[in-house]
Amino acid sequence: MNRCLLYSSLFFVLLFNISVQAAELPDKDGTVSIATQEWPFQPGPREVKVYIYYPGKSLQQVNAETGLILNLHNWGGTNTSGAGNPSVLTRDLNVIAISVDYLQSGPWKGQAGAPYDFGYLQSIDALRALAFVYKGLQDKQIPFNAKRIYATGGSGGGNVTLMCNKLAPHTFTGVVDICGMPRLSDDIAFYLPGGSSLNARYSKDPGSPNYLTPGGQEIRYLGNPHHLKLMKARGHETKILIIHGTGDTTCPYADARDMYQNMKDAGLDVEAKFIAKQDLDGKIFKSIGHSLGDRTQMIVKYGGEFMIPGRPQFRLRNSPTDFDLKQDVVYPTSDGRYIISWQTGVPEIRFEAK
Repeated sequence: MNRCLLYSSLFFVLLFNISVQAAELPDKDGTVSIATQEWPFQPGPREVKVYIYYPGKSLQQVNAETGLILNLHNWGGTNTSGAGNPSVLTRDLNVIAISVDYLQSGPWKGQAGAPYDFGYLQSIDALRALAFVYKGLQDKQIPFNAKRIYATGGSGGGNVTLMCNKLAPHTFTGVVDICGMPRLSDDIAFYLPGGSSLNARYSKDPGSPNYLTPGGQEIRYLGNPHHLKLMKARGHETKILIIHGTGDTTCPYADARDMYQNMKDAGLDVEAKFIAKQDLDGKIFKSIGHSLGDRTQMIVKYGGEFMIPGRPQFRLRNSPTDFDLKQDVVYPTSDGRYIISWQTGVPEIRFEAK
């Protein structure tokens, strides 16, 4: 069984490498399709669409100080919906902005069958898109600042942002989570009455293909104290910024508050901006609810404090990326462990039961 799993993993890594070799970075803003990890609900090869935005809309405008940023859409969206405006991000932050139509992108109500992935393979898709651009620049010998790698997203994109940070704990200089889902709670997983409007369509029945295993819930818990301590022990140095409305009932504020406290207790470099009524300015912050306001300006104004050179809190990452380290990242759960393999320079995630 393990040998079959190994061969399957090697096959799909080979597919990814072939895809990387076949696709090249566009000279102007554009899109590419890349191979990614198999989805058990639809076995077989799988690809995702990647959107690439350059400073000045041209690869020629990339310079030695240009960084990379994942700019991730919301649950039910595509491209940049619910995320930052790439024209502004590329200009104000001097970054290549990368958006991804990760697993289950597009309107959720029309996607019958499988439960919502909730950041698991979605983050693998996003990290592979980042790897594609990272390696593409290196292959073309185009100078860029590999110590300036960021991720941001709104709502579901905020969730995927933090999952990327969890699965690639050495890669990001900073991340900005705007109103993201901190955990796959029972409320959201099973659509319990009186809670969030989100319905991830999981089952409590162990015989159901939609069954939510204990480990499946634990790996998706971004405030998991044990996992956060492991991240710290591995040398995690990413600056984490959480922006969340105190009146958010879609991605409940209480979950975001608890996640922040757990990150802080674990010793991670985390900052929270919890928006209350007195913070509303009618420009950047227009609501204490889920929509919150102008997410682009939130990224630039507050994330820019550590992303923009010359700012007092500006930082560069010290560690090599997970693409370069090529070391497995392991998270134990009550029923086994999740292994994110980086041996080939691109991520592959698997579960090993006890």
